[in-house]
Amino acid sequence: MAPRAAAVLRLALVPSLLSLLLPFSSLALTQDFCVANLLLPDTPAGYPCKPKPLVTAADFHSAALARPGPVIPPFNTSLASAGVMQFPGVNGLGVSCTRVDILPGGVVPLHSHPEASEIIIVFEGTILAGFVSAETNVAYTRTVRKGELFVFPKGLQHFQINTGETTAVAFNAYSSANPGLQITDYALFGNLLPADVVTKVTFIREAEVRRLKAFFGPSAIPS
Repeated sequence: MAPRAAAVLRLALVPSLLSLLLPFSSLALTQDFCVANLLLPDTPAGYPCKPKPLVTAADFHSAALARPGPVIPPFNTSLASAGVMQFPGVNGLGVSCTRVDILPGGVVPLHSHPEASEIIIVFEGTILAGFVSAETNVAYTRTVRKGELFVFPKGLQHFQINTGETTAVAFNAYSSANPGLQITDYALFGNLLPADVVTKVTFIREAEVRRLKAFFGPSAIPS
């Protein structure tokens, strides 16, 4: 092919390639905002936008974290969420929040957010926070007190423990409107794999695996 013809072909392909890429980029990048239309299905780029004439200031306000959420047994921790499902205004903006109220002796168990990094801000009490490096398996932990922050890198296993005598309250910010969540206990023991398979892949005695599967089984998984 002649050089001039090849250059023309490359230029002609650019719009086609962009049309393929744009649907998978954030819907909010090409406009001021994109309030989620929760009546339509989610997409890799987030929820489709609510029609602009129907958008009001209420779409950008949420009281989802004004009070504690429901307590999740057996962790003695309550969780309130302000992600895209509860707060449609964050759709496409790459942000969301949660509130955790950890009762004395309570924990936020090992878990990960595959789609987001997380910062916790302690408002009340004292929390031991930590995460485990995927590269070195080193654990990084720190006692976090009122007014202090701790960051969990994206996708890494992390936890929080109330080390005080009173309920600890923290607000958590995420770098995604839908950070995702996988709790390690439920991933290991709330699945439908046979106990002998879980025993082989975890090296935990089968009797203990069966006890944990009964405890964390599908019926116990928090919604």
